[in-house]
Formats: sequence, structure tokens, C-alpha cells
Amino acid sequence: MVKLDNVTEGVLDVINDSKFSQTGAFNLRENGTSICHGDSEHIKIKKKTDKPGIDIYIDGKTDGEAVYIPVVLSKSGMTDLVYNDFYVEDGADVRIVAGCGIHNSGCNESRHDGIHTFHVGKNANVRYEEKHYGEGNGTGARVLNPVTNIFVGENSVFTLDTAQIKGVDSTVRETNVELGKDAKLYVTERLMTDGEQKAESNIEVQLNGEDSSAQIVSRSVGKGNSVQTFHPNAIGNSKCQAHIQCDSIIMDHAEVGSIPEIRAKNIDAAIIHEAAIGRINDEQLLKLRTLGLTEEEAEEVIIQNFLN
Repeated sequence: MVKLDNVTEGVLDVINDSKFSQTGAFNLRENGTSICHGDSEHIKIKKKTDKPGIDIYIDGKTDGEAVYIPVVLSKSGMTDLVYNDFYVEDGADVRIVAGCGIHNSGCNESRHDGIHTFHVGKNANVRYEEKHYGEGNGTGARVLNPVTNIFVGENSVFTLDTAQIKGVDSTVRETNVELGKDAKLYVTERLMTDGEQKAESNIEVQLNGEDSSAQIVSRSVGKGNSVQTFHPNAIGNSKCQAHIQCDSIIMDHAEVGSIPEIRAKNIDAAIIHEAAIGRINDEQLLKLRTLGLTEEEAEEVIIQNFLN
């Protein structure tokens, strides 16, 4: 078992709900290098030979198992580019826990660009969880630019749960999904920005298969002078259903933009979008203040309930 330093352990505790342990199927990437990994009976991880990254093979007998693939950057001035490909066989049921944390105590930009591609077979159930987090007392920027490509086979379910907790100075998130016949997609995105931070999230879903469906929910909070833009796009190419819901809380001098887009290319495509941006409700604040909370504490309670 590889001994981890305090910085890495601290970041892992934030981006992984359950404490990271070097058991089962896992791969920990630290400062551009895989420092430890393990396989299980049904999940195998192999290092790529042509570019940085790993291939994760999940066989059809996988039943409720989890695989952990976190990334930690703790060196200021580092740019880390990685390609991870997931191959999920027919009938598999798996939870994939990713996430990236950057600890930057220097004056240079630290950046991680993770390009993840999922090839999901038929009758599979995949849950992918990804948390992004930044910390450190340096002046160098903490930048995360993930690209996620998802191909979902017939009658499979893919759940994408992403969260940007705090401390990320700049992010551009690109997510592309293609759904086969009877495939289902559930997306929940939670985003928090503050100070001078900037965040952009683009999601495009191609509903190609008959009776495919997608549900996209975005919850975001903009504080300080931060700027964030969310652009989901659902395209119905067959008989399908999709629903997009974007809700944002704006505070201080932040700027929040929501640009939901829908397009139907089939007479039996049913697609709905909703978007709302507003401030914290004064009545909610007052009610919490009467319970003894300060204004700041009351705001934090409302924000956490909204995001979660």
C-alpha cells in the first residue's frame, strides 16, 4: 500500500464521499503519474501505451461494485492532460467515483484536463460521480477543463452526477452524450463560484434511439464577481422524451447565464426546458434568522439545501 502525504489525503477526503482506500478497483493519479492502482475480479484497469491515461474494463458480471479513479495536483505550475476510456459490458451495474482536486500554494497556474469516454453496452446501469475542488494559499490559478463523452447502448441507464464544490478559478466543461434505443440519461450538475471565478458548462445530448429519454438538472450559485454560463442542448432525433431544468441563485455582483436549447428532428420527440435565476428569498432568510442564525449562516443553509 502506497503511503499518501497529508495534502493528498486532505484533498481526497473532500472529493470522495467515502474515504479513499487502496482496495478493490482503483487508480490514483497524482501530479501526472499513476502512483497506485488495483483490480478486482470484474474490473480491470490498464495503463495506456500511446498517451497518458488508463483503460477501465468492466465486465458484465459486475453487480453494484464501485471503482475509484481520483486525481490530485499539488505542484504549482503543472498542466496535466489525461485520457480515460471506460468499456462497460452488457448487463453490468457499476458506480464510478472520479473527481479532481488541485492544491496550489504557488504563483503559477495548475491545470487538469481530463478527457473521459464511456462505451456502455446493453442493459447496463452506470453511475458516474465527479467532484471538482480547489484549495491552497498561493496566487496561482486552479483550472479544470473536463471533457466527457458518453455512448449509451440499448436499454441502459447512465447517471451523471457532477459537483464543483469551491476553489476552482476557471472551468470549461464539455459533455457529449449519444443515447440508443430505450436508453436513459440522468444528469445532475451542481456549481458554486465566488470571487473572480469563471465557469462554463456545455452539455449536448443526442437522443438517437427510439424511446430514449434524458433528464438534465442544473443547480448553481454565483457569488462575488464570478461569471457562470450553463448551455444544455437536447436534440431529439427519434421518438423520445427530454426535460431540462436550470435553476440559479445570484448573489453580490455575480453574473449568471442559462441558455437551454432544444431541437426536435422527429414528430414524436417531446422536449421541455425550464430556466430560472433569482436571489435568495428574504422570507427564508428571516425565518432562519429567527432561529438564531446569523445572516451568513442562514445564507449558507439555504445555499446547501438548494445545491443538494
